Amino acid sequence: MAKFKIEGGFPLSGEITPQGAKNEALQIVCAVLLTPEKVIIHNIPNILDVNKLIFILGELGVKVNKLDSNSYEFQADDINLKYLESEEFKRDGSSLRGSIMLVGPLLGRFGKGYIPRPGGDKIGRRRLDTHFEGFINLGAKFRFNEEEHFYGVEAKELKGTSMLLDEASVTGTANIIMAAVLAKGTTTVYNAACEPYIQQLCKMLNSMGAHIEGIGSNLLTIEGVKNLHGCTHHILPDMIEIGSWIGMAAITKSELTIKNVSWDNLGIIPRVFQKLGIKLERKGNDIYIPAQKNYKIQKYIDGSILTVSDAPWPGFTPDLLSIVLVVATQANGSVLIHQKMFESRLFFVDKLIDMGAKIILCDPHRATVIGMNHEYPLRGATLSSPDIRAGVSLLIAALSAKGTSIIQNIEQIDRGYERIDERLRAIGAKIERID
Repeated sequence: MAKFKIEGGFPLSGEITPQGAKNEALQIVCAVLLTPEKVIIHNIPNILDVNKLIFILGELGVKVNKLDSNSYEFQADDINLKYLESEEFKRDGSSLRGSIMLVGPLLGRFGKGYIPRPGGDKIGRRRLDTHFEGFINLGAKFRFNEEEHFYGVEAKELKGTSMLLDEASVTGTANIIMAAVLAKGTTTVYNAACEPYIQQLCKMLNSMGAHIEGIGSNLLTIEGVKNLHGCTHHILPDMIEIGSWIGMAAITKSELTIKNVSWDNLGIIPRVFQKLGIKLERKGNDIYIPAQKNYKIQKYIDGSILTVSDAPWPGFTPDLLSIVLVVATQANGSVLIHQKMFESRLFFVDKLIDMGAKIILCDPHRATVIGMNHEYPLRGATLSSPDIRAGVSLLIAALSAKGTSIIQNIEQIDRGYERIDERLRAIGAKIERID
C-alpha cells in the first residue's frame, strides 16, 4: 500500500490551479447515457473515483475516447444492458458511491436501471431513499434483492409529476433530474438541491435539448422531451480543493495564489475562512492568500464562541469542515465545529490530538477546537487516511507539523485529489510518495 512521507514546518509559495470538480464530474459523466450522440467533457479530474466510473461506462458499452489528460468524448449509442445484471457490474458498481447516479439516466432512456449497494467513504449512513422515492413518483417499480444488496427500478414509461423531496440530497436531485428530462409531461421538484454542480448539470442538459427551469433555486420545473442530443461541457473547478488550499496556506504561514477559482460559484466558502481570521483577496478570478504569522478567530457580536456548521447549499459544505477543524488548531481563539449531516466525519480528531492539537470531541457531531496560535506546533506522526476529506486534512496538518509524518492508506486521498503530491511539491512542499 502506498503512503506519503511529509517533512512539515516549511512555508509554501507560488501558484496552484484547482482540478475539475469531482462531485460535478460524477454527475456529468453519468449524463452522457441520456443521448446516443457524442458528448465532449472538458476539465474532468484524473482521480480514482471518476476513472472507475468511466471504466464502468466503457463496460456498459459507451464509446470512450480520451482527448487529453482531462478531456473525453463519450458516445452511448450501443449500450449493453445485460452488463447491469452481471457479476462484474455488481463488483465494479459496489466499490463506488457515485455509481448510484447511473440509475437515473438509464431509467429515463432505457426504462430500467440497476445498481449494487454503492460503496465510498465511511462517514456515516447515507441513505438512498430520496433517489428511489423520486423514481417511484415518476412511475417506476422498485425491487430490492436483500441477499445480494441489489437495487432495481423499471418503467415502461415515466410520467411527470410533482414531488417534495424529503431531503435536499445532491445526488438524489441529480438522479431525479436525469430521469425526469425524458419523462412524459411536466415534473416539479421541490426541496431540490441547488449546489453549483446541480446548476451545471441542468445547464448541460438544457444545452442537450432539455427544458429545465428554476436553475439555482430549490424548485425545479422539468418539461420532458422525447430525446436529447450531444453537447460540449466544461466542468467547474473543485470548490473543496480550493477550500483545502486556503486552509493549507494559512496553517503553513504561506503566500499562495489559487488560480481560476470561479469566484461566483464559491458561495460563503471564502467568508467562513475569513471568520477564522484568514486574509484572502480576490484578484480577478484568483484567490491570493498572503503569508500570515497568525490568524484570530472572530467571535459573535455578543462575544460568544464562533460556530462553524454545515448545511445544504448555499450553506457551508460538509466536505470542508474537516479542513476548518485542522486550520483552527493553530488559530488564535476557539471555535465549535458542528458536523450536522454525517455522524462519523469527526472521528479522525483523535489523530490530531496525538499530534498535539487541543480538541474536545463533544459527541459524534460536535468538536471544540482550542487554537494554539502557532505557539505549540503540531508534531509529526504516523497517520492513516480514513476517507477523502479527513485524509487531505491530515496531510495539511502534517505539512504544518514539526518533524516527519507518514500518512498511510493514501488511496483514499487519491480518490478525490489529482496528483496531489506532485502539485504540492511544485509549491515547495516536502512530500514523497512511497510505494
